[in-house]
Amino acid sequence: MRNFFEFDRLGTGYRQEFLAGLTTFFTLSYIIVVNPAILEAAGMPRGASMTATILTAVFGTVLMGLYAKRPFAVAPYMGENAFIAYTVVKTLGYSWQTALGAILVSGVLFTLITLSGTRKWLAEAIPMTLKHSFAVGIGLFLAFLGLNGMGVVALGVPDAPVQLGNLSATPVLCALGGLLLTGVLLVRRVTGALFIGMAATTTLMITLGLVKIPATLFSMPPSIEPLFMKVDIAGSLTWGFIGVIISVLVMDFVDTMGTLIGLSARAGLLDEKGNLPEIEKPMLVDALATIAAALFGTSTAGAFIESASGIEQGGKTGFTALVVAGLFLLALFFAPILTIVPPQAYGPVLVLVGMFMLESAGHFDFSDYTELIPAYLTIVMMLFTFNIGVGITMGFISWVAIKALSGRGREITPGMAALAILSTTFYIFYPYH
Repeated sequence: MRNFFEFDRLGTGYRQEFLAGLTTFFTLSYIIVVNPAILEAAGMPRGASMTATILTAVFGTVLMGLYAKRPFAVAPYMGENAFIAYTVVKTLGYSWQTALGAILVSGVLFTLITLSGTRKWLAEAIPMTLKHSFAVGIGLFLAFLGLNGMGVVALGVPDAPVQLGNLSATPVLCALGGLLLTGVLLVRRVTGALFIGMAATTTLMITLGLVKIPATLFSMPPSIEPLFMKVDIAGSLTWGFIGVIISVLVMDFVDTMGTLIGLSARAGLLDEKGNLPEIEKPMLVDALATIAAALFGTSTAGAFIESASGIEQGGKTGFTALVVAGLFLLALFFAPILTIVPPQAYGPVLVLVGMFMLESAGHFDFSDYTELIPAYLTIVMMLFTFNIGVGITMGFISWVAIKALSGRGREITPGMAALAILSTTFYIFYPYH
């Protein structure tokens, strides 16, 4: 197994990879509860949805570990789930079965595009500055998620969308204490600092009665039968549904591409040209996980940005992913205890991981505005629209447009032109509401 994952070449080992897997799982375990809660708004049974969420994560993450050999966890995407529930079903009036049909169709198209080599060609066409902007944008996105989960940043009013949270509230004070503790542990180079900080904050909140220990540690998983194989393919292939399919296709495409490149940049997995070697493997995993997600009965799946927490803990190989998959499998039967970690505990981890990912900003050429402006737009649109896909597509479009209008059109490669056109279709067909 050591040779299979190339531990010696990468300077890692079982203990380091196991700790990285633990950190990643507990940082993203909220998806087990949150994804079903969002999809319930579309009429999908919460219990069956939880089982579908976990099975999708297990399937995709095992493939990521054994086939792609990368330390990335795979799970249903946040953002895409809300798009399905609130836009496609509640606003446009389609059934969740038809929405699952769109996810299945996009997954099949992804698989074909990946096997043809087109996705790799497009990924390698992305300029280095944009690749690093993905890492910076995702880092700030994670920081925002963390601050909101901690209660430090709260939703505001229409003229001021966000505001300072109640810093006198005990849960928020616990979160701030966890942030301080984790920061000090990082300064002192303590192994497992992120996981220790998360565990300490959870323990404190249990002690204060802010987090309740579940009455039972074991529970049988709810039946997946109400959702399993309930896809309406015929309904999703109608002309009126084309905008939804294109939106799902582009969102998943750019989310996965940006996440893989951003995480790999931070993990030191990119080569001298800024490309991820054998990127077609994690991309194929994403495509197959999306097909599995539709069949199990949940939203689009792919590499999760919270994998950055495990990478910061030293995860470099697919063994980290296998640990995450094993914990997700246990969550089928021990969900009450494995989902006990509150957002006030994993929030500080996301904030500090976001800090680490800002390192990519050091690669920006601040003297070349044709590179800097698209990178900047990628970051701010990703953060302020709360949508990674919007940021990335805006970056592609603005890079090509600025290069063309600045007399530097010769720098536009066919791959970047294709990405800009694909991104434009996203905004043309997006079902605004």
